[in-house]
Amino acid sequence: MSSSYLLIIVLMAASWAVQWRLRSKFKQYAQIGLSSGLSGAEIATRMLADHGIYDVRIISTTGQLTDHYNPTDKTVNLSEGVYAERSAAAAAIAAHECGHAVQHATAYSMLQFRSAMVPALTAVSKWMPFILIAGIFMINRSVIPLGVGIGLFALTTLFSFITLPVEFDASRRALAWMDKRGVVTVQEHAMAKDALWWAAMTYVVAALASLATLLYYVSIFMRRR
Repeated sequence: MSSSYLLIIVLMAASWAVQWRLRSKFKQYAQIGLSSGLSGAEIATRMLADHGIYDVRIISTTGQLTDHYNPTDKTVNLSEGVYAERSAAAAAIAAHECGHAVQHATAYSMLQFRSAMVPALTAVSKWMPFILIAGIFMINRSVIPLGVGIGLFALTTLFSFITLPVEFDASRRALAWMDKRGVVTVQEHAMAKDALWWAAMTYVVAALASLATLLYYVSIFMRRR
C-alpha cells in the first residue's frame, strides 16, 4: 500500500473519530443546564443586539448539528435542539454562529474571501469528479485532463484551509462575548470552549484530508509526465 493511500485512510479514520467525539461532547454538555437559563435563541438574540446587528433573523431548522450562518439571506440557522435548549452546548453553538454574523457585519476579510469563492466552487464541484476520473483513464494519452482536474481540486483544498481561520475566529468571538456578558459560569465557559474546539477539529481534519487527496492526484500526474 502506497504512503498516499495510507495517509488518506488514516485521515478518514481520524475524521470519523473526531466526528464521534464531537457528537459525544455535545450530547454530554447538552444535558447540563445553563445557570443563566437562556436558550440558544435567546443567546443569539443578545449577542447580535450587543454588536448592533438587527437585520439578521434567527431561525429554527431541523436536524442535529446543522447549525450555520447564511450570509446570503442574513439568517442564523439553529437546529431545533439548540434553538430551544438551555445548556452550555446550545450556548456555544448559538454564539459561534452569531460570531459569523459579526464577521459579516464587520467585513472580516477571510469570510469575504471564502464567500467570494463559493460561486466558483459551486460550478467546479459539478464537473471536477468527472474530469479527475477522465484524467486518470486518459493519463497514458495526455496529462492535460488530469492537470485540469488537479487545478480544480486545488480550489476546493484552498477553500478548506481558508475556512479554518473563519471558524476559529467565530469561536473566539463567541467565547469572548459570553465571558464579557456573563451568560456562562467559569465551568460552563470551559465546556463551551471544549465543544467548540472539537467542532473546529472537524474542519482541520477535513482540510488535511483534502490536501492529502490533492497530493495523491499530483503524485499520479508527476509519475506520468
